Amino acid sequence: MVENSLKLNKQIDLIKENFFKNQFLAEIYNRYDEINLPNWYLGAGCIAQTIWNVFSGFAPNVNIKDVDIAYFDSSDLSKKSEELKEKEIQKKFKSLPIKFDVKNQARVHLWYKDCFGYDIQPYSSVENAINTWPTTATSLGMKKENDNFVLYSPHGLSDLLDMVVRPNKAQITKEIQRWKECWPKLKIVSW
Repeated sequence: MVENSLKLNKQIDLIKENFFKNQFLAEIYNRYDEINLPNWYLGAGCIAQTIWNVFSGFAPNVNIKDVDIAYFDSSDLSKKSEELKEKEIQKKFKSLPIKFDVKNQARVHLWYKDCFGYDIQPYSSVENAINTWPTTATSLGMKKENDNFVLYSPHGLSDLLDMVVRPNKAQITKEIQRWKECWPKLKIVSW
């Protein structure tokens, strides 16, 4: 058990070290409190892709389409509210040449079928949503809590650090072809 804890701590340290090599993510982290959303995480691709960039010898911020921010607010399921929050964040961070994709995980079930072809049950929390994200490597969220770098990764960190793209069978979608083109060293596990 102690050996597993040591391994996990080393993995977290490696992710944290490389996370801060991406100047955009570092600035978001340093200004974390300016994003006034309930229970929010910086999530998925922007973290994983930063790690893959560094491991591939690329600049830490290349090939990243957007920065995902996932939050949970069951008191307001309106699309308009979600869009306003995204615009507010984009405005606060207008000096960064990045796009933010801000999603209220409490309302994902309202649009999921139109986007992916099947219904899902409403999520009960942002962590419940992260549990279902498409791959084990990208089912990942980071938040700042009491000035600590906190990772939520329900499938562990090995696939991310080994550059393995394994389907998360909880709920499967695909964006894998683009990823393989950007990071040729990725090991894709059969869908």
